[in-house]
Amino acid sequence: MKKIVSIICLFTVFLSCNAQSENAKDNAIFHKTHEPKKAGAPFSDIVQVGNLYFLSGQVGMDHKTRTLAKGGIEAETKQTLENIKAVLQHHKMDMKDVVKCTVILSDIKDFAAFNKVYKTYFPQKPARTTFAAKGLAVGAKIEIECIAVKP
Repeated sequence: MKKIVSIICLFTVFLSCNAQSENAKDNAIFHKTHEPKKAGAPFSDIVQVGNLYFLSGQVGMDHKTRTLAKGGIEAETKQTLENIKAVLQHHKMDMKDVVKCTVILSDIKDFAAFNKVYKTYFPQKPARTTFAAKGLAVGAKIEIECIAVKP
């Protein structure tokens, strides 16, 4: 009997999660970019599901000049984080609202230099995954995507 009750409970949880997932898809808002030069991009800068905001990856590109920040990994990290800050501010949020980041470095040897800059933007220490991969967009040294929760 306990096994049957456990199976029924698991099935109920599964159905509940599936219903919430379907509801989330129906309620997703794909926001337009605040950067006019990115209007034709094949992705949204940010997608909202309830009070969760999923930010697309940002690189260290100065959006005014459409060039990567000069000065290596520290300069690109700073610009990347400033780009994230701008997207958040456009949606009335702040860096303190970020709860998860995924960081992609073009060279893992840049980890310490990147981390030095990163820590100054996130004193609340959001959850994070960091790894290295070759061939980031536009020859960037870093890309960061994140998830924020609007208070």
